[in-house]
Amino acid sequence: MPREVEPSLNERQFFAKALQENIRLDGRSFDQYRALELDFGDELGVVDVRLGKTRIHTHISAQVVTPFPDRPIDGLFTITTELSPMLSPSIESSSRPTETETLLSRLLEKTIRRSGALDTESLCLIASSKVWSIRADVHVISHDGNLVDAACIGVIAALQHFRKPDTETRGEEVVVYSSAEREPVKLSLLHFPLCVTFSFYGEGVLGKDGDGEKEKVLLDAGLLEEQLREGSVTIGMNRHGEVCQIAKLGGVPVHALTLLNCVEVAAVKVKEMSKFIARRLQEDAKKRDKGGMLAELSAENDRVS
Repeated sequence: MPREVEPSLNERQFFAKALQENIRLDGRSFDQYRALELDFGDELGVVDVRLGKTRIHTHISAQVVTPFPDRPIDGLFTITTELSPMLSPSIESSSRPTETETLLSRLLEKTIRRSGALDTESLCLIASSKVWSIRADVHVISHDGNLVDAACIGVIAALQHFRKPDTETRGEEVVVYSSAEREPVKLSLLHFPLCVTFSFYGEGVLGKDGDGEKEKVLLDAGLLEEQLREGSVTIGMNRHGEVCQIAKLGGVPVHALTLLNCVEVAAVKVKEMSKFIARRLQEDAKKRDKGGMLAELSAENDRVS
């Protein structure tokens, strides 16, 4: 397998010198995110996220399927990730996922699906017979660091943006209505977890002749910062401050007080990102509701039900 292109010695030395002087290469503060942009597609459930130069496209789809025998009243929810071979020489177009893709999938799985963000029981149509299967496809278009945080924003925003077709049950038959017949229905989301990733740099990067600090902690690392870091922690948390998961990945040990400080910073950042997503959703909803058509369809749903 081709190897990732590693930073040169000059890049390593320049980065270390800047970090010792409490300077990031792009001028950000240590606890600052890059510019976040969030755009919605013409189709509901399609989201394009840009975090700096990192870009991720997320698409939500739904279909009626048979539930698992041991979970007769639970719908299905899956998250799939795809990294294009154009992103890096180390990514090959094969069926075997890369380490980056595997890590991304696992963190999204732990943060969103296992934390019960989506109420799968609400996806049941007929017990043991028919349920909704919700699938989130995450496509990485451009990789410039911090895929996890950007992908998590994309999935959560797409789940809130998506609408599944309204249905009616007639005996053992399920009638699925088009968006022209009835207003599509929102997904039942119990909470909205997001990821915040911190990168750690110790003596291996800073050397022993630094400014006396044993480690530096950077939020939202760029690609070069990721390649040179000695460890990382990804905190999954919702806007209420509830921690869904903490994943520490290799490298230097992290002091308990440092980790607690990271959790405090993550709580602030999650609230900011949640407000940003909510504002963009409201703006998109206003654009779509032309002539009050959504209100008319909603009234039709109420009359039928």
